[in-house]
Amino acid sequence: MAIDTPRPFWQHVAELRTAILWSVFVFAITTVTAYIFVEPIFHILVKPLEILFTAKGEARRFIYTNLTEVFMTYLKVSLFTGLFITFPFIAFQAWQFISPGLYMRERKLFFILLFSVPVFFTLGILFAYLLVLPTAFSFFLSFETMIGTLPLQLETKISEYLSLVMRMLLAFGLSFELPVVLSGLAWLGMITKETLIKRWRVAVVGVTFLAAIITPPDALSMILLALPLLLLYALSIIIVSLIEKRKNHA
Repeated sequence: MAIDTPRPFWQHVAELRTAILWSVFVFAITTVTAYIFVEPIFHILVKPLEILFTAKGEARRFIYTNLTEVFMTYLKVSLFTGLFITFPFIAFQAWQFISPGLYMRERKLFFILLFSVPVFFTLGILFAYLLVLPTAFSFFLSFETMIGTLPLQLETKISEYLSLVMRMLLAFGLSFELPVVLSGLAWLGMITKETLIKRWRVAVVGVTFLAAIITPPDALSMILLALPLLLLYALSIIIVSLIEKRKNHA
């Protein structure tokens, strides 16, 4: 174990309490700050749809049908933004609490995993925002047409739109954590490279099923999530192989 003086149980509880309180405090501050700047954040989230409307040379509007709808939607956006910004701080608090009880080599791996979590989460969000959302929105807007002499056009409720966008961003961010999760399981000895290779067919079915649940009900969005997840699964096999070599030489 790392060279540390044993500490009483209640001291560990006090440290955990302090870490949780600091995390809650920082989360509250970032959420309030996000609410102050919620309109610029909202504009970022509607940009994929706004670009499509601009390309069509049309000015559209968002609507709301409940007095509290806009306020509650802005509050959800602020909470989502606050959680995203606070996550690295929460991870650091977890590192400070757990690291004294780890071996030195375990500390290094845990630190790498903690650093990798926000990196892969951000990559998943950027992938969804820059590629998946514009592609999916373009597909759904293709159903706009004329019924006789009447236009069939989209008028989006603000709450429904932002709920869809935040759910997609969160889903892609979490899905991109696949290499981190598999790497952690490999270090704990719960999976091996051979296991991942043998069960690639199960992985394909599982990824396809997950993509079908997470994405909107169209094949294109499902494929846009399934393909990178399969690539991340292949990357995980390489990472697990490196972890096994390191453990064998330790």
